[in-house]
Amino acid sequence: MAIPEAARALERDLRGIFGSRLQSLVIYGQRHASARGSEHDGGAAHGHGAAAHGPSSPTRTLAIVSSMTLDDLRASARQVERWHDAGLATPLVIEAGEFERSLDAFPLEFGAIIADHVVVSGDNPFASLAVDAADVRRACEVQARSHLLHLREGFLETRGRHDALSLLIVESAPAFAALVASLARLDGRSHGDAEAAARHVERLTGIGDGTIATIVGLARAHDLPSAAAEGLFAPYLDAVEKIVRFVDGWADA
Repeated sequence: MAIPEAARALERDLRGIFGSRLQSLVIYGQRHASARGSEHDGGAAHGHGAAAHGPSSPTRTLAIVSSMTLDDLRASARQVERWHDAGLATPLVIEAGEFERSLDAFPLEFGAIIADHVVVSGDNPFASLAVDAADVRRACEVQARSHLLHLREGFLETRGRHDALSLLIVESAPAFAALVASLARLDGRSHGDAEAAARHVERLTGIGDGTIATIVGLARAHDLPSAAAEGLFAPYLDAVEKIVRFVDGWADA
């Protein structure tokens, strides 16, 4: 992908703050974001930046620095409004070695960055890194079980109101899409197309009624008709329950 001028300007700003301590700057999440945006335009945190990612969403970046002080953070904070105005999310700035030491703590989030990034400057900081599959499996199980609990609790809090149910489905869809992407990536499929990842997970889990793809397609939606929400929630909940049983089976594999 072409490097946006805003990212080039960010590199210059960070270089002015950190000097030679800035080792690398990467953009991440753009391939998957573009695919989701194209899918949405044609039809239908966890992490930093905007909740729904697409062509109109802020460009997400990660900077690796050899050291960082409070003065560096203060200097960066003074630039944040300008970066946002240029279409950038607040950059994730971490010290050298911190990313790899955190892979077991954030296998899904950091695994997604490794799978989908473009180097703006410096060396590729992820060239020799890989996420342990066992860490990803555990994180997927936590993510799936948390999503199931959230849906059940959220349904109770709708108090039977269809407009609240619509909001629950739409607001939970990005997290569900992230779970689907994680499952696909764990099975060796790093899809740039959210719809393709959904179809793969449907085959992987045996959930063949199209519900997974439908919910993933809502990840960038702003609303959902109440009648559609009423008919969609039951298969959505059932799909998440089946995914939980599927990932729970990994312990016996």
